[in-house]
Amino acid sequence: MSARARTVTLLVIVGFVVFLLWSTLASQHVQCSVAVEYQGKQSTATASAASEEEAVQEAQTAACGPLTNSMNDRVGCSRIPPVSRHCKTI
Repeated sequence: MSARARTVTLLVIVGFVVFLLWSTLASQHVQCSVAVEYQGKQSTATASAASEEEAVQEAQTAACGPLTNSMNDRVGCSRIPPVSRHCKTI
C-alpha cells in the first residue's frame, strides 16, 4: 500500500470516528442523576439523553441494574418513583 493510500485510509477512519462521536453527543441535551431504593437497597446513576424524561428513564434503568437479580425485579424497580432526581441542560 502506498503512502498516499495509507494517508487517505487513515483520514477516512478518523473522519468516521469523529462523525460517530459528533452524532452521538449532539443528541444529548439533558443529564439526570437519579437515586432509587428497591427492596431496602439504594443505588444512584447518571445518564444523558435528548429529553429529561428519557434521561431520567435511562438513569433509573442504570441505577436499578445492581439492585436486581431477575427481569421481574428490574421491571418492578423501573416502575417505582425515584427517591431523588436532579437534571441539568448540557
